[in-house]
Amino acid sequence: MKLIQLIVFGVATAAAASDGPGRLLVANKGDQALEIVDSNSEKQIATVAEGGVTGHEVIASKDGKTAYVPIYGNSGVGKPGTDGQTMAVIDIESHKVTSTVDFGKGVRPHCPLIGPKDGLLYVSTELLQSITVIDPKTLKVVGSVPTGQNESHMFTISHDGKRAYTANVGPGTVSVLDLVNRKVITIIPISPQTQRISMSVDGKWVFTSDQTKPRLAVIDTKTNKVEKWVELPDTGYGTAATPDGKFLVVAVPKANKVAIVDLHTWKVVKTIDVPKAPQESLVRPDGKMAYVSCDVSGKVAAIRTSDWTVETMIDAGKGADGLAWASAR
Repeated sequence: MKLIQLIVFGVATAAAASDGPGRLLVANKGDQALEIVDSNSEKQIATVAEGGVTGHEVIASKDGKTAYVPIYGNSGVGKPGTDGQTMAVIDIESHKVTSTVDFGKGVRPHCPLIGPKDGLLYVSTELLQSITVIDPKTLKVVGSVPTGQNESHMFTISHDGKRAYTANVGPGTVSVLDLVNRKVITIIPISPQTQRISMSVDGKWVFTSDQTKPRLAVIDTKTNKVEKWVELPDTGYGTAATPDGKFLVVAVPKANKVAIVDLHTWKVVKTIDVPKAPQESLVRPDGKMAYVSCDVSGKVAAIRTSDWTVETMIDAGKGADGLAWASAR
């Protein structure tokens, strides 16, 4: 066992942390902080303040040492409010902000991802209609990929690192991007409004949630067209596939449920009751647990994938939203 610093509301105390398979990271909009959760005890072990501003999403470096939290601002997508222009760089072990990336002006940076092949850090910068590319070693901007659309809020990257797919909220479209040549390949119409986006394990499908009807769009990555729709209990939101490629976990905020979609039959085979306003879905790399952040309740539902039962509710502070996994070192 090793001692860590537990920092809550500016008070430092000693706490014991078990050597688990990794850490669950939770972007907490209400407390304007990053929550760090021990995966063995499923308890919050640290809160790292972001300096009085709000980050919605988070990603961890491949070695599990660093978290990146873009500071979006105090508004919802497409709504008036402050325009964030920085990204907090957090050391996960010491629970400290160690650096800040400044984009130079208000760009509403939102979704961060690590390139699976090049190791670069990609961050959606909504007001620039782009994804900004950062070298995580130097924390310098090294490029930009235009999306061709407003409100490019979330995105996913193909497993070979060559393509990105952005969910453009207000336009209700998905931009398909060439990350190698840094250009738009095509724009796919989805609905009047769409939210969140993820990819199947085999890379054949991209999923995004229609915000005007209770259905999930399934995009064929070969044709870059909507191949089919999956009916949901209500309007969907964040999605994540299980590592075995069999199921998709879908947050359903208005129904306070999580829907489990069978990716062979394309049907919802299970619904799970969770606290109010589930947002983001994340499946642990070992496939044994799915996590769903529940915004209004300040909880993260930890769901066993073996029987799709809620194992526990993790306290994560009000406004729990973005989720990421930091692998053990």
